[in-house]
Amino acid sequence: MIARPPLRVVALIAAPAALALGACSGATTSDAASGTSGGAITVTATDTTCEVSRTEAPAGRVEFTVTNTGSKVNEFYVYAEGDRILGEVENIAPGLTRRFHVELAEPGTYETACKPGMVGDGIRAPFTITGEAAAPRSDDENLTAATTEYQRYVASQADAFLAGTSEFVALVKAGKVDEAKALYPTARSSWERIEPVAESFGDLDPKIDGRAEVEAEGMEFTGFHRLERDLWETGLQPDSAAMADRLLADVTELVTRAKAVELNPLQLANGSKALLDEIATGKITGEEERYSHTDLWDFEANVEGSTAAIAALRPYLATADPALVATIDERGKALSDLLETYREGDGFVLYTDLTPQDVKKLTTALDAFSEPVATVAGVVARG
Repeated sequence: MIARPPLRVVALIAAPAALALGACSGATTSDAASGTSGGAITVTATDTTCEVSRTEAPAGRVEFTVTNTGSKVNEFYVYAEGDRILGEVENIAPGLTRRFHVELAEPGTYETACKPGMVGDGIRAPFTITGEAAAPRSDDENLTAATTEYQRYVASQADAFLAGTSEFVALVKAGKVDEAKALYPTARSSWERIEPVAESFGDLDPKIDGRAEVEAEGMEFTGFHRLERDLWETGLQPDSAAMADRLLADVTELVTRAKAVELNPLQLANGSKALLDEIATGKITGEEERYSHTDLWDFEANVEGSTAAIAALRPYLATADPALVATIDERGKALSDLLETYREGDGFVLYTDLTPQDVKKLTTALDAFSEPVATVAGVVARG
């Protein structure tokens, strides 16, 4: 197994070039300060409805305020054609309100969707962007530098993901079960750092990272988690080699798309919070790696990606809100220090080795870090 240093700065996030991911934010700013036009669009999400206060907005930066008045955890998405995710806010517990900004630079018809229970296609409705195409980029030189830096990181992580997947696939096809198991969590690490990339390409994410539940939605169970089940639970199957080949083909396509995109500052802010939501909804629960129980490897990679986004934005944030930077630094260090206590050899203890008290401590530290990270988008939106 490849040795891993503690939480290092790595790459994250990409999305379609003209239509940029927004970021979740708990900050309170005026429409003028945040750069949005027409005021925030309110969304009331219940277990059966998704009420959006306005169904159109002018091209540019759009702000949504999403309140969950139902009994299930909910999510809210903005989709372009082909189910490309342009903006999202996840893990909205009952009674909570979450804000986020999304750059919708091109006029046209999109879709909004609430996902009660965080499953299925969601409760969808059309959403129209009007007027002339808007330039989404900021003139702030620190924000421009952040996007340039991340373009290089995305390419680097994409290459690493393809290399790791190629090695993993070769081991599966050779029937080398123990070696494939050892490589599995580290081969996925680059994926976990740039997971919002895959989620923006809606057709590839479930193929590469879908769990068995995709079968209930009429899809075939493929990708990493299908092979995870083969390696740890059922033993290699007659079609395992074919599944490995499909995984490599899908990852190759994903890498090509990811390396072709351009970034903007809101993507970095969005990705930082989205990766922490990934931990909260999948890793901290043990749901993601249900056969191998290697969830803490994923946890680490998601935190690395989140802290990397903040690092790229740091020169801007240090001027715009130095107190926020200090809080993020303090709480991020506390989370990474806690995670290090679960390190074992080159990796981590298995999720099944954690006690309920361990899970509670990790959850508390994650929530504490997520809180200030959620406000970064509001600060970036003023840039």
